[in-house]
Amino acid sequence: MDKYLKHIDSALKLARYALDHGETPVACVFVHEKSDSVVAYGLNDTNDSLSGTAHAEFVAMRMLRDAVQAQGYASVQLKQLFKEIVCYVTVEPCIMCASALKQMGIHKIVFGCGNDRFGGNGTVLSIHSDKSTTVAGSTEYDRTILVPGIRRREAIMLLRYFYVRENDRAPKPRTKAERNLDKNTFPPMQWCNYLTRDDFTTIFGEPLISKYDNNEDLAGETINWDMIDNSHDSIINELQQESQNFELFLQNKKHKHST
Repeated sequence: MDKYLKHIDSALKLARYALDHGETPVACVFVHEKSDSVVAYGLNDTNDSLSGTAHAEFVAMRMLRDAVQAQGYASVQLKQLFKEIVCYVTVEPCIMCASALKQMGIHKIVFGCGNDRFGGNGTVLSIHSDKSTTVAGSTEYDRTILVPGIRRREAIMLLRYFYVRENDRAPKPRTKAERNLDKNTFPPMQWCNYLTRDDFTTIFGEPLISKYDNNEDLAGETINWDMIDNSHDSIINELQQESQNFELFLQNKKHKHST
């Protein structure tokens, strides 16, 4: 599990940044799997942009597209690059985003908590395994790999922090006094929504199989409170620097192919 923590932690810090700036605390980081490099990132921007499609995954996809096209890469090369990307996102992609990720060719999604109302990767619908949305030319090797439950409780707590806040845009705003912040109880982790028992063993190993059988979190009841309670104003600059490093990698790669 440790190999997934680095980038999901970056996504959680970015989600905390979104929370501090009035947005729903959902964020994602796109990582080039072979080089383990951050190539793009996104956080929910629906409130500020007044756009219902400004979900974290769409923001990241646009960022990656713009960066690659700026280097002069063709669409076919962009499509190939998407196949090499892992999406680390704090909350299971909604149905819209799950479909977009699949159509763009992103076949590995690591996420924190499930999306009870709109989850597109197992909780409500399983877009990743829906043959009606299969992209032409896809093969069995392109099937989506899900890695759920990484920092699940932290992702849940960030959402709870958001929903206990007053919403001035609501017709009848509820005061904070009417809302209770629950830091102690969490719903069971329904692994079977996302993984078979064999898939779980392949990803996390046989020693953790009791977590699957008992619907328990991978980290037990442990929560990294420092990560979700503290502000992370520097996270944008950190991710921007990492993504710029990857752009330099693309420049060098293109230069080598042209000489």
